[in-house]
Amino acid sequence: MARGNAPSAQQPQDHQLMTGAQALVRALERVGVTDIFGMPGGAILPFYDPLLASDTIRHVLVRHEQGAGHAAQGYAVVTGKPGVCVVTSGPGATNLVTAIADAHMDSVPLVVITGQVGTRAIGTDAFQEADIVGATMPFVKHSFLVTTPEEIPARVTEAFHIASTGRPGPVLIDVTKNAQEGMAEFQWPTGLDLRGYALPGRPNQRRLAQAAEVIGAAERPVLYLGGGLNRAGVAVEQLTELIELIGAPFTTTLTALDVMPTDHPLNLGMPGMHGTVAAVGALQRADVVVSLGARFDDRVTGRPDTFARRAAIIHIDVDPAEISKIRTADVPIVGDLVDVVSALIAACRAQFAEEPRAEIDQWLTEVAHIRVTYPTDWTDTDDGLLQPQEVITHLDRAAGEDTIWVTGVGQHQMWAAHYLHFSRPHSWLTSAGAGTMGYGVPAAMGAKKAAPDRPVWLIDGDGCFQMTNQELATCTLNDIPIKVAIINNSSLGMVRQWQTLFYGQRYSNTDLHTGAGTRRIPDFVKMADAYGAVAMRCERLEDLDDVIARANAINDRPVVIDFIVSADAQVWPMVAAGVSNDEIQHARGMSPVWEEE
Repeated sequence: MARGNAPSAQQPQDHQLMTGAQALVRALERVGVTDIFGMPGGAILPFYDPLLASDTIRHVLVRHEQGAGHAAQGYAVVTGKPGVCVVTSGPGATNLVTAIADAHMDSVPLVVITGQVGTRAIGTDAFQEADIVGATMPFVKHSFLVTTPEEIPARVTEAFHIASTGRPGPVLIDVTKNAQEGMAEFQWPTGLDLRGYALPGRPNQRRLAQAAEVIGAAERPVLYLGGGLNRAGVAVEQLTELIELIGAPFTTTLTALDVMPTDHPLNLGMPGMHGTVAAVGALQRADVVVSLGARFDDRVTGRPDTFARRAAIIHIDVDPAEISKIRTADVPIVGDLVDVVSALIAACRAQFAEEPRAEIDQWLTEVAHIRVTYPTDWTDTDDGLLQPQEVITHLDRAAGEDTIWVTGVGQHQMWAAHYLHFSRPHSWLTSAGAGTMGYGVPAAMGAKKAAPDRPVWLIDGDGCFQMTNQELATCTLNDIPIKVAIINNSSLGMVRQWQTLFYGQRYSNTDLHTGAGTRRIPDFVKMADAYGAVAMRCERLEDLDDVIARANAINDRPVVIDFIVSADAQVWPMVAAGVSNDEIQHARGMSPVWEEE
């Protein structure tokens, strides 16, 4: 069928004869897709022809397939809807594996559509053939291999349902070329038939009552808030009601920094390896830990057998597989967090009305003392260069409340986690579980596409930036004006920090030659200019605010600022790998002096 005869969004009737490729476009329109990120190639080319005729779907042509995946992630985190990316078979599909794994680790809903060689060629080592279903098996919620045009509408419907319900995650649709080219009547499914896929029901009332009883008896309670709260869409007002009803201090994991306002008086910040002393210390001394949408990962717990060893654990999650996986739960509760938070509020009110609460004022005083005694701060290095913490603090001060913050992975990510302030959800995007360098630029692009009226700032490292900076071309050509702050310490900063602390300052292959006193290969200002972005460099503290103000005033194209900072700056606090969180250091060689209990 010629492109001019392809059905459009204005022709929604079923039972129309069309190609599988046209059916795929139609199905995406029917589930409400408006933006996709992708790159064409041989095995997906049939899809791209009718896509040209769509009145509702905007396609963003990326420069690398990994960029399509991370952009779809950024879009999903901001909108709460599945992000969509489309690529061809073979290397096109395998280039997406990292983004799929990243989405899996951080529970981001994605629908990934890949072209595949013809059905008869599968298994013959055909040109650009790769078993992407097999390759991604550990990282997807589900995958479909589609070999006939008839099944396309149903598979699309099922994929979006699976990706967005329960614990969100990536779903793969691998569509053979013959399925795209074949003809069939378009029939929209009347229902879902997903045998074996069950969503959690209402939370168990007996467990809720038990949790409320344990909370009511607690003298040193701590709330441990995870990214699952964001993914579930729990309202700030609802979460605030629970927190203030219990009256306990709370910590927020790396993916949950924006679930509650940073300035809330009970907010202790991020726990774990580079968490605040207050958050780590409170969890280690708690008698009850209420975990909501967190998974007790190794970066939070340190040695699991020493984590919050005196605490009863109330573990609440939508995914039953996470309950007691790392730390045995004393009170396990499975359910959608929106339902559980509401039900737990009711259960706690009933419990507190029936029996008097344990006194927690002394505990709040103790936690406040730790917080005041060991604030998160930095000491300037001796080289006279800009301090990265300083740069991020100034960026934060100049930003509006509606700013969306994105980071790459490494030292700059941890500094951003400590020194940025959040006042609303869906304002913070970072690669936490997988820790994917190169996440930043495409994720920021996807976030800006999702929220074009909100400023999007990417805080990136000079190492991360070099992995996916080609997507600046995509941003310029598609009018996606992100702002990029490169924290340029001329090194793989976090690796260098470990070499400083644990490898006798033997800096093996961590110098990138991009910053102070180097040849600047590449020169990020020249590179950004070549991509059509506004390019600036900042090396002096006295220029910092002016440069940031100039960047904030530009909204018609991408902006890149090369901040030349010290390579000797380090992330503190820190818990070394493999040791107890009790051994946290708030500065090199300096650990808190805990009061005896």
